[in-house]
This record gives sequence, structure tokens and C-alpha cells, in this order.
Amino acid sequence: MYALGTHLLIELKNCNPEILKDLESVKNILVDAAKKANATIISVNFHEFNPFGISGVVVIAESHLTIHTWPEYGFAAVDVFTCGETIKPEIAAQYIIEAFECKVPSIVEMKRGIISHRNEKLPHKVCHEELQVVY
Repeated sequence: MYALGTHLLIELKNCNPEILKDLESVKNILVDAAKKANATIISVNFHEFNPFGISGVVVIAESHLTIHTWPEYGFAAVDVFTCGETIKPEIAAQYIIEAFECKVPSIVEMKRGIISHRNEKLPHKVCHEELQVVY
């Protein structure tokens, strides 16, 4: 079964809270994860909450990486959603787990965009002339 994308839902429990509450560290970890996965970074946006907690997104040409941290619980929720053949979401996930010094990681993988009723590979991008809606 082929899909347009892979979505990794990553639960990070028992992480280093000092890393989870540091805006620059969190931002750099997600940006570095995108680079290590061979993604094309489009934009980066992070917000630090008071008294603590960070939410952020790294928009990539192949989709996105997002994070929400709860340093007071040593927890972060991360999404790595990718499309295409060249990007390696599992490399991004492993780097993120290690960088946050996570002791109890959990990853759920979902295939997104399973739209073909035939068992054939779906193109990631098509030309306008080739565009056809498939139901």
C-alpha cells in the first residue's frame, strides 16, 4: 500500500527539562533534525510561553516538524510529517529523541494520503497538465 506521506507521532517522556524549557535549544534541535533528515527548510517559527513551555514549527517543502513542550513534566509531543522519497523521517525522530535526552520515547507511524485503490506508487508532485483527481 502506497501513501503520499508518513506521519510520525512522537511522545517524549522523561526528557531533560532544562533542554525542554530553552527556546534556542528546542528550535535548534528541530531545525537540525530537519537537516539530518534531508528536508528542505522553508520557515521556522517558535513561541515561548510564560512561565515555561515552547511550541514551534519547522515548515519544510516536504511538510513539517512540530513540537509542544511541558518541561514541568519532562514531556514533549512531536510530529514529523513528510512526503516524498528523499526525506528520512526516522532519522529526524531518532535525532530528536537523543537530543532531548529522552528516556521513554514512543513513536506511532501513520501513512497519510492513502488514496489509490491500486497497489502502485503515488507521485509526490505532478505537473499541472498531469493533474487528475482520483477517487
